[in-house]
Amino acid sequence: MDEYTTPLKRKQLEENSENKHDVPVQDSGSKRRTLARTCVHEVAVPSGYDSNKDELIHGTLADPVYNGERAKTYQFKLDPFQEVSVSCLERNESVLVSAHTSAGKTAVAEYAIAMSFRDKQRVIYTSPLKALSNQKYRELSQEFSDVGLMTGDVTLSPNASCLVMTTEILRGMLYRGSEVLKEVAWVIFDEIHYMKDRERGVVWEESIIFLPPAIKMVFLSATMSNATEFAEWICNIHKQPCHVVYTDFRPTPLQHYMFPMGGSGLYLVVDENEQFKEDNFSKLQDTFTKKNTSNNGNKSANSKSGGRIAKGGNASAGSDIYKIVKMIMERKFQPVIIFSFSRRECEQHAMSMSKLDFNTQEEKDIVEQVFKNGILCLNEEDRNLPAIELMLPLLQRGIAVHHSGLLPIIKELVELLFQEGLVKALFATETFAMGLNMPAKTVVFTSVKKWDGDSHRYIGSGEYIQMSGRAGRRGKDDRGICIIMIDDKMEMNTLKDMVLGRPAPLVSTFRLSYYSILNLMSRAEGQFTAEHVIRHSFHQFQYEKTLPDMGRKVSELEEEAAVLDASGEAQVTEYHRLKLEMAQLEKKMMAEITQPERVLSFLQPGRLVKVREGGTDWGWGVVVNVVKKPPAPSSSLPASMASSRGNSYIVDALLHCSLGSSENGSQPKPCPPSPGEKGEMHVVPVQLPLLSALSKLKISVPNDLRPIEARQSILLAVQELEKRFPQGLPKLDPVKDMGIDDPEFVKLADQTEELEQKLFSHPLHKSQDDNQIKSFQRKAEVNHEIQQLKSKMRDSQLQKFRDELKNRSRVLKRLGHIDGDGVVQLKGRAACLIDTGDELLVTELMFNGTFNDLDHHQVAALASCFIPGDRSGEQIHLRAELAKPLQQLQESARKIAEIQRECKLEINVDEYVEASIRPYLMDVIYCWSKGASFADVIQMTDIFEGSIIRLARRLDEFLNQLKAAAHAVGEADLEEKFGAATESLRRGIMFANSLYL
Repeated sequence: MDEYTTPLKRKQLEENSENKHDVPVQDSGSKRRTLARTCVHEVAVPSGYDSNKDELIHGTLADPVYNGERAKTYQFKLDPFQEVSVSCLERNESVLVSAHTSAGKTAVAEYAIAMSFRDKQRVIYTSPLKALSNQKYRELSQEFSDVGLMTGDVTLSPNASCLVMTTEILRGMLYRGSEVLKEVAWVIFDEIHYMKDRERGVVWEESIIFLPPAIKMVFLSATMSNATEFAEWICNIHKQPCHVVYTDFRPTPLQHYMFPMGGSGLYLVVDENEQFKEDNFSKLQDTFTKKNTSNNGNKSANSKSGGRIAKGGNASAGSDIYKIVKMIMERKFQPVIIFSFSRRECEQHAMSMSKLDFNTQEEKDIVEQVFKNGILCLNEEDRNLPAIELMLPLLQRGIAVHHSGLLPIIKELVELLFQEGLVKALFATETFAMGLNMPAKTVVFTSVKKWDGDSHRYIGSGEYIQMSGRAGRRGKDDRGICIIMIDDKMEMNTLKDMVLGRPAPLVSTFRLSYYSILNLMSRAEGQFTAEHVIRHSFHQFQYEKTLPDMGRKVSELEEEAAVLDASGEAQVTEYHRLKLEMAQLEKKMMAEITQPERVLSFLQPGRLVKVREGGTDWGWGVVVNVVKKPPAPSSSLPASMASSRGNSYIVDALLHCSLGSSENGSQPKPCPPSPGEKGEMHVVPVQLPLLSALSKLKISVPNDLRPIEARQSILLAVQELEKRFPQGLPKLDPVKDMGIDDPEFVKLADQTEELEQKLFSHPLHKSQDDNQIKSFQRKAEVNHEIQQLKSKMRDSQLQKFRDELKNRSRVLKRLGHIDGDGVVQLKGRAACLIDTGDELLVTELMFNGTFNDLDHHQVAALASCFIPGDRSGEQIHLRAELAKPLQQLQESARKIAEIQRECKLEINVDEYVEASIRPYLMDVIYCWSKGASFADVIQMTDIFEGSIIRLARRLDEFLNQLKAAAHAVGEADLEEKFGAATESLRRGIMFANSLYL
């Protein structure tokens, strides 16, 4: 890693006392504590850097001040963090501003824009989402006149001095060496913490790496715990200073209350001085204990239906939310944002407010006028859509819904009305906490857990900070109020971590895409190669920073190993090595055995299976049922039990759990069955990869498992079998019993059997004296850990990426995108222009003639399969003219997946085909393209209207990229067809103008 120094004369700046908030602590009588507006400034500087700034005007690197004429003045006194940021900008040096939502980061961005206008230079403002770009364009246009907008589907004033764009557009400009960049002095990256987004984070990383060194950057971020590390990376790759201005200061302090569902009161758990109220938290926990005791007496047999909670959760949730909203209004705590983690839930909660009305007659009239003016841009037919008509009565009462599934026009109307104070209660998903500053007095969390696609988990401190930051309006409220609804006991530390925890660090999600590799290969100047990007990625930078820590850990372990007794060591080391090898081989074998096509026919009800989750052995259980669907976000499913990605088969297995472990929907606690141990059986949903063994034995399972007696009889049967087979239950032989005859697998099975014989015949296998071998065992573990760490230090991430690059280049060669010398061919030139969908797959269709046989309506429908979006829960039945093209698409996807696997990329063919092709809206797009009305097409699917429109707009962007690709390779007929497809989409409500433009 290149050397850089970080003088980080780490400075804490405080305002004079007249600018401090004086906030009395609620519960403590005379005691008062003062919170100061503070900020921390640090700077990462390349070694040998010489600052030639006049210290009288600019101060020093470690202590920047600005005494010159300002590019922009403000009507308010700047906070310390804003003042320091402006001083860094005037030094013409990059700066990362990390502060809470609504702290005033936008003022810094506006100053950078004002400087560019003053110095007759151009400036780019990037945001992660098109909707945010539209809002930002409106906001900046009011402040500065010369502003343009470039998103995938809208281009306004592309020659303006200040250009607002999505980050993808900036990356495209950098790849194509756009002339615009020669005039740009500053690039502002808003919401830079989006860089950790799994799918799109790499776009930020590449854009930052490619920016010419003459361009300086402003990064705006929610608070993050590794801001300094990020600045060091910028300093390292661009050889220029990067300042960090970090503040934890909230302009409006927050109070955090908890509300137990079914209860009646609020409990203050964290006050405005960030003091945790343990006594109040204990009182809150007591309410659950009392509730559980009173409920235990009258439980019906149905309440123990084997571990799963009925979908829909707590029946009283609706009335609880009604109660809370009513109380907020009575206490004049509005406006309030009520956050839910489900779009359907948002709508249900809003509809349950039918008896509440928060607006005066005058406000109702204004809402109606704004609403009617807003929908004038729609044609007559679309204005009568139920999704639009149903919204007005709700909005007139001061109630609204905001989530990504709404019609864009409704979403924008809600935002505008909320900003004007005409919406008092807003039911929103967490996307509302992104981007524009739209604060409320109060924020309510309807749940502390969310389903993130993998597991049902508590929200992290970063997510909580982002959403709770919407509470408290600067200059209007003396404090913001957060109310957290919970329906079960919660660990005190879990709550503390969530409310008072440090913000999450920014972690790189860097990956190599074919789009990037091809673009880098086709660039004329050789300075930017894929190797260059890998070497300069934040991912590599973070990895190299961990090496010294690993070195220290190795030294500590080596010291521990030296102390441990060495007698009989060889024997124990050998035994421990055999056990580890055995565990690894068994894991490999089970990964093959549990492939759905091999194992499903053996998972009949009654089959005994062993379940292991991480380091926890759940012992032997009994199969009840197998279902093909993602695990329901049921709270009876332990978080990590759902963590195996991409596996859509769930085995419902009866497993032994500790007593009372599934009371009130809490998670079953693993408790492997053993004689004399108290426990009970519960049905637990288990993913296939968590099966660690299949037995030859089966037992009969009663039809009704609700009575506890039925489940206990199975427990006794399993315990009886374990007594009968003290050496362990007989397992299914994968080769003889399951018929797996793959030569690689047979070899693996033979190795396992051979190793098992060695293990069983080892003298220590029969040794019962645990103490005799404990210290040797520890030594073996320590030695193993040392080996692991040393190999991790040797196994550079750089080498991993290099190997991946080599394998991906092989794929490109096999598919004809590049030749043997790495020169980009015709096919590759087409793929270079496509970043909205799978570039390999779509160019395959362009070149194998699939699109040639289709009309432009079919082309639009087929292209929709490439766009990520919501899944439909309905069975897909396609008309003949779409089914055949879809089949061709699936065959091409399978071919590409197999080539990638042959080129040594880790890829599951079925999963690749399923993930690459999303046919859920083919019919909808086909009918829309042929002229159907929006009212007709929304009847064809259960997917939200807003999601359909979002997909159609991305599809339009994708088709335009395909048109450009066809033009680049001289395919005039295809170019015309893609053009006709995009024209057939661009009408009506699907492409209605944003109210912000």
